[in-house]
Amino acid sequence: MKLTGAQIIIECLKEQGVDTIFGYPGAATINIYDELYKNSHIIHHIMTSHEQGAAHAADGYSRSSNRVGVCLATSGPGATNLVTGIATAYMDSIPMVAFTGNVDVNKLGKDSFQEVDIFGITMPITKHNYMVKDVNVLADTIREAFYIAQSGRPGPVLIDIPKNVTSEIAEYKKQEPKKIVRKDCQENKNVIKLIDESKRPMIFAGGGVISSRSAEELVAFAEKIDAPVTTSLMGIGSIPKNHRLCTGMVGMHGTMVSNKAVNSCDLLICIGTRFSDRVVGNDEKFVKQAKIIQIDIDPAEINKNIPIDEWLSGDIKNCLKYLIDNTQSKENNEWEAEIKALKQEYRCEPEDDHLNVPYIISRIGVNANSEDIVTTDVGQHQMWTAQNYPFAKPYKLLTSGGLGTMGYGFGAALGAQFANPENRVIMITGDGSFKMNFNEIVTAVRHKLPIKIFLMDNHTLGMVRQWQDLFYDKRFAATTLEDKIDYVQFARSFGAEGYIINKLDDVDGIIKEAFSNDKPCIIHCNVPQSKFVFPMVPPGKAIYDAIWQ
Repeated sequence: MKLTGAQIIIECLKEQGVDTIFGYPGAATINIYDELYKNSHIIHHIMTSHEQGAAHAADGYSRSSNRVGVCLATSGPGATNLVTGIATAYMDSIPMVAFTGNVDVNKLGKDSFQEVDIFGITMPITKHNYMVKDVNVLADTIREAFYIAQSGRPGPVLIDIPKNVTSEIAEYKKQEPKKIVRKDCQENKNVIKLIDESKRPMIFAGGGVISSRSAEELVAFAEKIDAPVTTSLMGIGSIPKNHRLCTGMVGMHGTMVSNKAVNSCDLLICIGTRFSDRVVGNDEKFVKQAKIIQIDIDPAEINKNIPIDEWLSGDIKNCLKYLIDNTQSKENNEWEAEIKALKQEYRCEPEDDHLNVPYIISRIGVNANSEDIVTTDVGQHQMWTAQNYPFAKPYKLLTSGGLGTMGYGFGAALGAQFANPENRVIMITGDGSFKMNFNEIVTAVRHKLPIKIFLMDNHTLGMVRQWQDLFYDKRFAATTLEDKIDYVQFARSFGAEGYIINKLDDVDGIIKEAFSNDKPCIIHCNVPQSKFVFPMVPPGKAIYDAIWQ
C-alpha cells in the first residue's frame, strides 16, 4: 500500500514492537508527530523537557527492559541536544535508535534555518548512522537500524530524515523483524586448559555480562570453578553483592579486596570488559603475575588495552555456556581462605555516628527491595552507590560508565519508570549533577511518576574537589557551589513532594515516608563537604597501591 514517509516510520515502529518513544517536536518532524498523534493508542509519546532528557530516557528504558530505546528530535539544536545522550549510550553499548528531522533535501548544505550535519556529527558516536534522502528506502533503513542496534555488540543508531521525505509517498509492505541471533562462541582448548590448571582463578565481569543478560551463567561458572568475582562499574549486579564469591568493584574506587586479589591471582578471566583506564590504573603494573583470558563479542576489544594470553570471541552467554560445559569443577580452598582474610582485613562499613552519603545510601538499600531500580548521575555519589548499595540482582543499576555523563540520572529514571511501571525507581544524585537536568521534574510530575530522588548536597563538585584537595594543594577552582536552594519548595512548586535530611535521626523515617508517597519526591540530604571516596588509586599508581582511607 502507498504511505507517506511519516506513516512508514510509524508502521515500522509498530513492526519492531515499539510502544514508547521519547522526544520533543519541531518543524522538521511535524509530519511524524502528526502520525504519532493518530497512533497514540499504540505508541506512547513522552515529551521531555529537553532533548538530552529524551536521549537518556531512551537509554534508561533500554537498560532496564532489554528492549530498544527510541528517541526523536527535530533538526538543528534539537538534533544536537541528543548528542550527549547518544554518546553515553555508545560508550556503554546500549541499543537505541534515535530519529532526527532535517531540512528538505534541496536545502541541505545551504546553511538553512535549523540545519546541521547531524549525520557527520554523530558518525564517531554511533554504531551506525543514516541520512535517508529517498522515501523508497526508508522502511528498510529503519528495519536495518533496529537490527544493527541489537545484534552483536549493541549500540545506538541514528536515522536522519529530511522533512520532505516524511511527506513523500512510497510503497509499504509489512515485514516481521529480522531475528537477532546470538554470535557463537569460538572454541579454544587453551582457554579450558588454563582454567583447569589454575589454582587461584579470578573472574572480572564487565558490562558485557549485563548487556548480554548473562548474570545467571556467570554465577554458575564462578561457582563451578570456585573463583572469586570482581566487577567493573558496568558489571555491578552480575553477581549478588552478598554472594560468597563476590569481592566488589575493581579499579580506581574499587574495593581493596578486589584490587589486591586481581594482583594475587594466577589467572584472570575477563568477561565483557574493555580494561578502561579507571579499572587498570598503571597499565605497566596491572596483573603481571597472572595469565589473562579475555572474552568479548567484539574482536576489536581483544588485546586493545592490555596484552592478554588467550581469548574467546562470541556472545557472552554462549561463551559462558561453553566454559560451563567444558571446564572441570574445582575447589580452591587455600585461595578462598586468602580472599576471606582480605575481606576481613579490609572490611568497610559506613560510619554511623554522623550524617554521611555512604550511610544514607546503605539505609536506602535496607529500606528498598531487590526489584528496585537505581539510577545515578556522575561523581562521588555514583562511586558511593557502587560501593554501598546492596545490589542483589542484575539490570538494577543504571549509570553512565564510559562517558561519565553528569545529568544522566533523571532522564534514565524516567525511561526506567516507563519501562517498569510496577517497579520503584530510585535516583541518587549530587547537587552539581542534579542541576544539569533537573528540568525533567516537569516530566515526572506531568506523568505522575513516583521517582524517589535522593539529592546528596555537599555544596561542591565533590569528585573534582577531592582531586584538588589531594593533588592540587587545595586550590578549589570553580568547585565550590554556594547556591542556597530550597529543594523542598522547589519540588512542591512543580507538584512533587520534598523532604529534607539534616541529621542522622532523620534518615530512616524520611526514606520510609518518601517510599510510601505516590508522587515524585526530592529528598534533600545536607551532607558534609569534606568527605572523600576511598579507596582511591592516585594518578600513575597501580590499583593495589590505592589509598585505603
